Amino acid sequence: MKILVCITHVPDTTSKIQFTADNTKFDTTGVQFIIGPYDDYALARAVELRDQTGGKLTVLNVGGAETEPTLRKALAIGADEAIRVNSIPKDSFFVANQIAHYAKEGSFDLILMGRESIDFNGGMVHGMVGELLGIPSFSPVMKLDVDGNSVMMAREIEGGKETLEASLPLIAGCQEPIAEWKIPNMRGIMSARTKPLNVVEPISEETQAEATSYELPPAKVAVKLIDKDNVSELVDLLKNEAKVL
Repeated sequence: MKILVCITHVPDTTSKIQFTADNTKFDTTGVQFIIGPYDDYALARAVELRDQTGGKLTVLNVGGAETEPTLRKALAIGADEAIRVNSIPKDSFFVANQIAHYAKEGSFDLILMGRESIDFNGGMVHGMVGELLGIPSFSPVMKLDVDGNSVMMAREIEGGKETLEASLPLIAGCQEPIAEWKIPNMRGIMSARTKPLNVVEPISEETQAEATSYELPPAKVAVKLIDKDNVSELVDLLKNEAKVL
């Protein structure tokens, strides 16, 4: 079975976010980047499936040379090869186009990715790739088992969970608890140095959206303590200051 896992290169959740150039560019100074947490779940499940069924596991990222350490970590976790599409990810449609083009040429049976990235949280790429390839796409997938050409999945829906059965090929946007995160061991880290990391050029620069500016959320203000017997003041503050009522 041929598996493709698409991973994002995102700031660590503990990073302090700042913007430059009049709030039009993200400032990467001092920021630690990681594999997207939801992508980590997808990669962990893909390694398990590859080990169970045999075949080949490829990881793909759309990004510049700075994303290669992230791809090397994916190789250390267990991927067989890595692909970097040599372009800055401009929007979801652009990224989906690059993934779909590579996936079509590679004839993959299963394409996994996180339910969303944790930088823009769009959650759109898996659906777009499915449409571009003409194959089913499911998200968020919490459980995924493969038996021959049949795939059993469980996912969250409004008010509960849903169990699905589908046939390969398909795309799944993954989340916990589909698998346990895997930490690279020394053997994996050493072997990642010799595994292939290939760079390919993007098929086009076409985009559908452009970010014109960014802004940080409002700074936290001091906590106001209200006497437990002063209900009217509490209601007034919630209504007129916090505006949650």
